[in-house]
Amino acid sequence: MPSASDRGDLAALVVAAAVFVSLCAALASVWQANSAISDVPVYERYGNAIEQGTVPYRDFRLEYPPGALPAFAVPSLLTGGSRSYARAFALEMLLLGLVSILAAFAALRSLGVHGWRVGLGLAPLALAPVLLGPLLLTRFDLYPAALAAAAVALLLAGRDRLGSGVLGAAIAVKLYPAVILPLAIAWTWRRRGRREALVGLGICVGVAVLVFLPFFVLSPDGVIWSVRRQLDRPLQIESLGSAVLLALHHVAGMPLGWSSSHGSQNLTGTVASATEAMTTVLQLAVLGYIWWRFARSATVTGARFVEACAAVVVAFVALGKVLSPQFLVWLLPLVGLLLWRRVWPALALLAVACALTRAWFPDRYWRLVFHFDGLASWLVLLRDVALVAILALVVAAIARPEPARSP
Repeated sequence: MPSASDRGDLAALVVAAAVFVSLCAALASVWQANSAISDVPVYERYGNAIEQGTVPYRDFRLEYPPGALPAFAVPSLLTGGSRSYARAFALEMLLLGLVSILAAFAALRSLGVHGWRVGLGLAPLALAPVLLGPLLLTRFDLYPAALAAAAVALLLAGRDRLGSGVLGAAIAVKLYPAVILPLAIAWTWRRRGRREALVGLGICVGVAVLVFLPFFVLSPDGVIWSVRRQLDRPLQIESLGSAVLLALHHVAGMPLGWSSSHGSQNLTGTVASATEAMTTVLQLAVLGYIWWRFARSATVTGARFVEACAAVVVAFVALGKVLSPQFLVWLLPLVGLLLWRRVWPALALLAVACALTRAWFPDRYWRLVFHFDGLASWLVLLRDVALVAILALVVAAIARPEPARSP
């Protein structure tokens, strides 16, 4: 018989899932297929092309990794027409959101979290439709976020090989979960030795290669173009570097220019290029520090592993040269696991970052782009500062000489 504690935890899981589904159902513009600044029409073109038998990367350009293809193709295979596609895609993301909630619940249980803290840890995901609005179900980012959360949960539960394989699948969907890989290797190495860590590395890389390989064989140029398009993007207008330059534009009159490329709107010019380089160096330095600090920790605990996983993903988002609103989806499962002393304010800061994003996106986005709108510029800067504050909190926790405590 389940204990009272187990029943309470399961009740929190059910409530979180029910709240998530209810709030998703209330996003009327998603189900009516008229959300502003939606990526669904792009996904529909990809899905319809696949349904018609054309080969991605060889027959048409695709900017996402091959693991993302099921998210685009399945709605095309099951429906006909743009509205039906949009609804099917939203339902697909809703189901992946439930997977994320389940993965976060499993991770919390592995960390020894019970009672009201389970509900608090699941709150960012449960309330995501309110925190982020329609973009939650009009982007495919819940797909890699769910896989990354599942990989972390499996690694916490001691299922290192399976977790490594799921992490490889997540990397094949969207490249960002690769920042978790060094932590996964160190986590397994410290607990089970070098051999098992290398096995996990091989499984992770092997799964990612297996997803990429068929398309690379058919069109190496197309796959290389896809990866390069992600890696060589310029300074996107919502990134931290751009936000600082926009602030200088409004305060000191710094001249700025912009252009559209790589599927986004970006600042241009020498200052923007220099800022892009500086933020990239800073990002790599912070990531390297987190990897090193975790690997060299005196005691490796599940709490410390979760701190490090959250930290690297936040660093990748907050300090990157691209910071699209949907990137906040990646943070929801991991930041929700940070419930112990001196780190829990990250939950509040994440809610603030989401609220600030909704304050200008999508309504003021084009005013930001075309006119460097003052209100939108300051809201973007405040949002990016909130993300940096989350990063500072978690990195400070990792830097403590004593091991982090589980709840």
